[in-house]
Amino acid sequence: MTAYLNLKNVSVSYPIFDVKSRSLKANFVRLTTGGKISSNAKSISVNALKDINIELKHGDRLALIGHNGAGKSTLLKTMAGIYEPTSGKASSQGSIASLLDMNLGMNPESSGRENIYSRGMLLGLPKKYINTISEEIIDFTELADFIDLPVRTYSSGMTVRLAFAISTAVKPDILLLDEVIGAGDANFMDKARKRIQELIESVGILVLSSHSENDVRSFCNKGVVLNAGEIAFVGAVDDAYTFYVNSRKFG
Repeated sequence: MTAYLNLKNVSVSYPIFDVKSRSLKANFVRLTTGGKISSNAKSISVNALKDINIELKHGDRLALIGHNGAGKSTLLKTMAGIYEPTSGKASSQGSIASLLDMNLGMNPESSGRENIYSRGMLLGLPKKYINTISEEIIDFTELADFIDLPVRTYSSGMTVRLAFAISTAVKPDILLLDEVIGAGDANFMDKARKRIQELIESVGILVLSSHSENDVRSFCNKGVVLNAGEIAFVGAVDDAYTFYVNSRKFG
């Protein structure tokens, strides 16, 4: 199966129904999302994405570039199917893995082993398949002595290790990645980065949101610069990053 990912005229808006403190609320949302505000007598809406057109095919490695609140996370979540477009259409072919929220599906009252199954199934993995990869996940985390204890007894670093190992245990056709993830101490971060690099090399399509110039230039061949939920530039990754740097310098 040849992977593709296509967004055509995609816009995403968030309605805010309580308008008693419209000005304050609008200013807060604008600051935290970077989106543009529209309003009528009954509601305020945040236009988080506007008229996004992106077409990706096998071999494409796309960097999402922009300041905090530019719309990168919303775009990744729309690609992942977490957010539905308010207008326009998002379509894809191939399996999608999104490394966006390391806490998604983690139950602190359940053991590490139980979380392997619950998070794995949340990611769409059949139980029989999880049976075949669970020991590899445990070995990778270096948490064998703790795997049957409740996750609430883990440190935050241990929890991230476990979630990271589960999320990267399967090679998808399309990988959506929010930063190149490190987890835990220096030795484990080296392992995690190597695993991410191997995963990136194996997938058909990569979409990476990162503030790291090195990661953007190393892993991607295309770039989209976002500003206030709109595409400001699209092209080769080096040109995109140069545009972003210059726009910050002069804009």
